[in-house]
Amino acid sequence: MITKRGVEVVLATQNRGKLREIRSVLKGFGFHIRGLSDFKNLPEVEEDGDSFIENGLKKARFYSQLLGKLTIADDSGLVVDALGGAPGIYSARYAGPKASDQENRKKLLKALDGIPISKRGASFKCAIAMVSPDGWELVTEGSCRGRIGFKEIGRNGFGYDPIFIIPRYGKTMAQLSLEEKNRVSHRGKALRKLRRLLKNFGNTLAF
Repeated sequence: MITKRGVEVVLATQNRGKLREIRSVLKGFGFHIRGLSDFKNLPEVEEDGDSFIENGLKKARFYSQLLGKLTIADDSGLVVDALGGAPGIYSARYAGPKASDQENRKKLLKALDGIPISKRGASFKCAIAMVSPDGWELVTEGSCRGRIGFKEIGRNGFGYDPIFIIPRYGKTMAQLSLEEKNRVSHRGKALRKLRRLLKNFGNTLAF
């Protein structure tokens, strides 16, 4: 739907941090991006896929059909080498179904107790799915390599950002500005790929 504020797009999340990041990277397309909190009494989607892509597509397809709007869904998480890839697709609920970000970080740091910095390698992974009510779909992925620190540092960002160190900056993701984070983050990379796809196919996509 095109409104006075632009093409209406739903971002399938309640996370204000994700909403802020995605709005920032997708500036210039004339999108009016709304989060799920802008709608009342919406059901939740069970994220039971085996990959970030499966979960992202499931959320985007569900809310696109439910609301009849162009929908973007992000599914992302932290993959830790020393934990065999955990928490992975379970990152948001690592410490339990209703766990807070801080509880998830605390559990992760405990799981890595005693592991030296040289063996604390990790990657942030992200899949972005964009789906229209009439059935076209775009999917992109991004990743960001770093390591897990020994304590929380920084107040920006959300999720595991305060314990994820970016080697090129010598800082945690939570110490970066929004612009710096979008430049190097898994989500920023996936969104820039989405931007390129939208530019390439924009004339053939019916918003």
